[in-house]
Amino acid sequence: MGTGILTIDLDALAANWRALDRLSPGETGAVVKANAYGCGIDRIAPRLAREGARRFFVATAEEGATLRNVLGKGPEINVFSGHMASDTALIRDHALTPMLNSPEQAARHRAALPDAPYGVQLDTGMNRLGMEAPDWAATRAELETGPLTLVMSHLACADEPDRPENARQLKQFTEMTLGVTVPRSFSATGGILLGRDYQFDLTRPGIGLYGGLPFAEAQPVVRLSLPVIQTREVAVGEFVGYGGGFIANRPTRIATVSAGYADGLIRHMSGVAQLFDEDRVCRLAGRVSMDLLTIDVTDLPVVPDQLDILGPLQTVDTLAEAAGTIGYEILTSLGNRYQRRYIGA
Repeated sequence: MGTGILTIDLDALAANWRALDRLSPGETGAVVKANAYGCGIDRIAPRLAREGARRFFVATAEEGATLRNVLGKGPEINVFSGHMASDTALIRDHALTPMLNSPEQAARHRAALPDAPYGVQLDTGMNRLGMEAPDWAATRAELETGPLTLVMSHLACADEPDRPENARQLKQFTEMTLGVTVPRSFSATGGILLGRDYQFDLTRPGIGLYGGLPFAEAQPVVRLSLPVIQTREVAVGEFVGYGGGFIANRPTRIATVSAGYADGLIRHMSGVAQLFDEDRVCRLAGRVSMDLLTIDVTDLPVVPDQLDILGPLQTVDTLAEAAGTIGYEILTSLGNRYQRRYIGA
């Protein structure tokens, strides 16, 4: 096989959802945007639904339509981007619930689909999406006549518990939603871990479901195994790869594996990332290219058929640190050329 194998552990995913659900005294939803963080919405969402998730969150109406086709009737599908001008048919035909972000979106939705449910997203300091306090004050009375299902906001610094912005946003959200009678939602994974004050009626775990920080207790969900295409012996002083990024200082055995930046293994990890043969560490030798990585396997007793770049010994966050990025980017960049295999029911 010439492409990598991305193994996704649905039992680990379910265990992570249950663990975050236990930390959430109210309802626990699930964020499955970006094709379930690159893991495959067609397999991820049904498993989370079987675990008990009844409210799902996506970024766009198009993602919501895809998810509705996967889940069928029943679960609530919330759209973070709200009701854009071209979304009306998708919202109507797929029973989506937009999180309205502005008075203009509110007017559009209530005019086009007056009986269709909606939520409201509030801006409590992130300055990205949502109504600011004056807009919410001006529209609240009308919007609360319904069918309003949820009022939410989003923390900007939840993965850094000591940041004072967390408390400031909490105060703003609490004040803006005082007296609201529908469920309130403030926390994704990081917010859940900040404690009860931040959890309100509904939590929306995302990255923690897929094994990423800040949920340090998460079970690893993904393993990425890359096939070895060829090996060669490199003499002292010879170089490997574009630009001579690796120069051998000893007789070196190089394995070339099938994956590169076209598959989401970004170029910044050149010369830094590690791969694994079971628990034995091998280092990336030279630059990441579009389709190939070159690995120093000199110290392995036998060159295996494949090497792992993601797994229990190197999580998405460990690899992200080597690449100078975050686990979210590693997960959502994993390319379409990988063969995805699922374990667990």
